[in-house]
Amino acid sequence: MKNLVFINGTMGVGKTATSKELQKMLPNCVFLDGDWCWDMSPFIVTDETKKIVIDNISYILNNFISCSEYKNIIFCWVMHEQSILDDVLSRLNKHNCILYKFSLVCSEQSLIARITKDIKQKIRNKDVIERSVPRLKNYFEMDTQKIDVSNISAKETAEIIYTRVIG
Repeated sequence: MKNLVFINGTMGVGKTATSKELQKMLPNCVFLDGDWCWDMSPFIVTDETKKIVIDNISYILNNFISCSEYKNIIFCWVMHEQSILDDVLSRLNKHNCILYKFSLVCSEQSLIARITKDIKQKIRNKDVIERSVPRLKNYFEMDTQKIDVSNISAKETAEIIYTRVIG
């Protein structure tokens, strides 16, 4: 059996940093960040581009699942609605996988502080705060295990996930 670990959360909450830390801990591990399948300039959100992104994510994850070398597969992406998470999962050949679904959540103050730090480092634009904060509440309602990252690092978050997956 393989471990299929989904990590979602609003922009700036620490999904990528946590996933990279978790990848170091899990043996025979591969990591896909959904943003890598959505990296375009200019950034255009249409039904057509959304379909391409979901198709690409599903294709890559299914390839990872079918590869005998990988025992742990990490996927992170915003997935701010349950329907997006369900759509991706419905396309996967997960019969030989144990599925773990985590939502990284935090206080609004913590989120703004994290994004502000990223803005200062020129990793994000200021408009991310306006888009990210309103979506935060969505993750509390999803069919996932919640991890409050308000006062912990990406490494500490990864350790929590590791314990729940391996533990």
